[in-house]
Amino acid sequence: MDLILDSFELGFVWPTFDPFLFCVHHDDAYPAGNAAMGPAASLAGRNLGSDFEARDGWRMYHGDVVPGFPRHPHRGFETLTLVRRGRIDHSDSLGATARFGDGDAQWMTAGRGVVHSEMFPLLNAAGPNPLELFQIWINLPPAQKLAEPHFSMFWGEQIPTLSLADGAVEITVVAGRLEDARPPSPPPDSWAARTDTDFAVWTLALAPGASWTMPPAQAGTTRCLYFFAGEGLRVGSSELPHSGLRVRPDLPIPLVNGGTTPAQLLVLQARPIGAPVAHRGPFVMNTRAELDQAMRDYRNDQFGGWPWPSDDPVHPRDAGRFAVHADGRSDRPGEPGHE
Repeated sequence: MDLILDSFELGFVWPTFDPFLFCVHHDDAYPAGNAAMGPAASLAGRNLGSDFEARDGWRMYHGDVVPGFPRHPHRGFETLTLVRRGRIDHSDSLGATARFGDGDAQWMTAGRGVVHSEMFPLLNAAGPNPLELFQIWINLPPAQKLAEPHFSMFWGEQIPTLSLADGAVEITVVAGRLEDARPPSPPPDSWAARTDTDFAVWTLALAPGASWTMPPAQAGTTRCLYFFAGEGLRVGSSELPHSGLRVRPDLPIPLVNGGTTPAQLLVLQARPIGAPVAHRGPFVMNTRAELDQAMRDYRNDQFGGWPWPSDDPVHPRDAGRFAVHADGRSDRPGEPGHE
């Protein structure tokens, strides 16, 4: 039977399907950092404030000193940020703050409203500062659209990786169980927290010549594979270039790397929410009236205000990986409970 339901090109922003709203793969080859942890390179000719052109292999995005995304609001959905290389400095209107990266993930439920910044400090002053991450937006069901905001850190040390086929296949299990891998629990109001949604976020790396068969999901689940790095991938009987695929959920999916470099994939799967989606910039609700209310609420109180001295805060160069939560609780990878 045909395993591939449809395929699509992978641009800067990748197509997604309910309950996933948005997915982008940031892969920036930043140069050495200067004293302010911005690029030690000329910014002349860049559209600072909205620099999305990959000139010289990197972008400033909305930053004008340090690359990244200064203060901006969200309501009605979640952000899941998986950092493969580099570091992110997070600050938000709840009072939470963090530096994370190199295998860590942050899961934030915006719910009724949160304002945050995501800056990319260039910590290495002596050489390159590569940054690679996925940011995924996940819808909230109607009953949870105005849930209390929630901020979670999944340190890389907590996220399980399966090593299969004598190490030729590695699967990082960020969400959703796979074999004996049990990742940290999603935020409490997330669609992923329900036991009946068949929710999963995995990254796969297949060495040249390696093969692995993805086990079936539940009927009715939407399952997408994003083949974003490598030379060639065979899915069932089909040979594919870099592309996104929506595949049959209820059948095993045989994968074979036919290239000479590792094949890398992101897997997003879940049962659809099936609710109407009304979208305006950083707000995702179910109706236009709810979007209008979101705009009014943000204008009225900025979703609780901004407790930081600038719109683009970054932490000291030597801060290391850490998180301070809205309730004042702090933690670092490797501390008790985070092995």
